[in-house]
Amino acid sequence: MKKSTIIIVILSMVACVAPTAAARRLNDKVENRPYADLRPWHLGFSFGAFVEDMRFTHNGLITEEGEQWRMEQPAYQPGFTVTGLIDIRLNNYFSVRFSPGMMFGSRDIRFREVTTGAEQRQNIKSTHVILPLELKYSAMRVRNARPYITTGIMPAFDVAKKRTDLLKTKTNDFFISIGFGCDFYLPYFKFIPEVKFCFGLSDILEHDRPDLADDPGRLKFTNSLSKATSKMIVFTFYFE
Repeated sequence: MKKSTIIIVILSMVACVAPTAAARRLNDKVENRPYADLRPWHLGFSFGAFVEDMRFTHNGLITEEGEQWRMEQPAYQPGFTVTGLIDIRLNNYFSVRFSPGMMFGSRDIRFREVTTGAEQRQNIKSTHVILPLELKYSAMRVRNARPYITTGIMPAFDVAKKRTDLLKTKTNDFFISIGFGCDFYLPYFKFIPEVKFCFGLSDILEHDRPDLADDPGRLKFTNSLSKATSKMIVFTFYFE
């Protein structure tokens, strides 16, 4: 009787331990790179696409010829971006990201005269060196996914050659950004898709146009504007 009782107890213990061990093994297989977020810093890179808009503030100027010109960007044109990535851990939820890189894009601008409906167009190409600095807040990890939000600043410097054209943009711009994404933990690296909204704070229109001294009639387009600002939506894929 005692032997039977001992055997039953042993079998019960095995029955209890076996599912726990199996669950632990399953957990180990499901959760990739469980200690990745404990590292003090990470390196990576990214590539992505963006669309950029130009917002114009008109001053209502009417020229001596009675013309009043309005500027707009009627459609978005996609550009692409490549960056590096340095992610510095602050604690279990916060980190600081620095992702210097470049953005290549263009914008088609339409000029329309209010009375006659006459139109002109200009394509403004840009090659920006960007220096985004962001604070990242991550939620709790759920198996191999961890959503997050970011906010930060992004100085940008247009290194494209400036042409003598109807409108001319400045070299420097400054953005504030807010975004969201999700860390996906793969066996060998993290794959991180992200959407970010960037809002330009600077007037990027070059108002001083000595390059048009020989053709002052073309200054009417610049003189019709108080300022112009940029905004963009950036879709990025990080590999960390």
